[in-house]
Amino acid sequence: MPSPPHGVLTGVRIVSLALNLPGPAALMRLADMGATCVKVEPPSANGAPGDPMAAYAPTGYEAMHCRVTRDVLDLKSESGRATLYARLGTADVLVTSFRPSALQRLGVDRAELHRRFPALSIVTIVGEHGAEAEHPGHDLTYEAEAGLLPDLALPVVPFADMAGALLVVEAVLRVVLARQRDPGALLFEEVALGDAARFLALPRSWGLMQGTSPIGGAHAGYRLYACRDGRVAVAALEPRFARALCRATGLTEEQADRLQEPAAFAWLTDYFAGRSCREVAALAQQYDVPVAVMP
Repeated sequence: MPSPPHGVLTGVRIVSLALNLPGPAALMRLADMGATCVKVEPPSANGAPGDPMAAYAPTGYEAMHCRVTRDVLDLKSESGRATLYARLGTADVLVTSFRPSALQRLGVDRAELHRRFPALSIVTIVGEHGAEAEHPGHDLTYEAEAGLLPDLALPVVPFADMAGALLVVEAVLRVVLARQRDPGALLFEEVALGDAARFLALPRSWGLMQGTSPIGGAHAGYRLYACRDGRVAVAALEPRFARALCRATGLTEEQADRLQEPAAFAWLTDYFAGRSCREVAALAQQYDVPVAVMP
């Protein structure tokens, strides 16, 4: 296992019981910040690995755990819990993603952990806060409830899970800082994946993605266009980039103020349709235009 780089969390010890995507993705970033990370997984059952990610996304699973020590423990057994307690006795932070009732059945609920390990901070991942923490859910349902799924297409990535992972990292940083200020404090942070999805949905609720908004499709310099062998994403929104786009595509700089007119859309659609991704990339570099090509 590669040695973790020196970072802001060097010396911080984290134990995680979180399976699937948000917890391990957070642990990956925490390890990259220098934390010493241990992931506890249940034993395999009926040939299936303890963490489902290892079966349905083995490449991602290995990437997330390359700086993480993995322990296989049966927390339903006395010996498994004893090993976990030994780990927690020297840990600074515990990350969990079990529902509260499941933690209580395993004897690792918040109250019991605070009693046994007063120096341990806890970050728990739930779907929603309060009584809804017991309700089942997944990335897809949290995105749907936040209004991030406008049609029947599945999301291109599990946004709520990945945003939730960042919120977990943020929560760990908060408890570590708070513990430095008050070593005797009982610190508990709850991260809701529903909150993560709603945070991602804020720009849409503000109207930023409506058709009348420049980044919602109303500005010809901020669009996707088809070219001869793929697509290009053009993000020439600011005035200097809009002027550069006009120079690159044969428009006058004065037309940079009229890129929300139908004629500008028609011109750029025809312009990109007649060029290859390679040609567009060369023009973008020559004229300093923010463009991404997708052959």
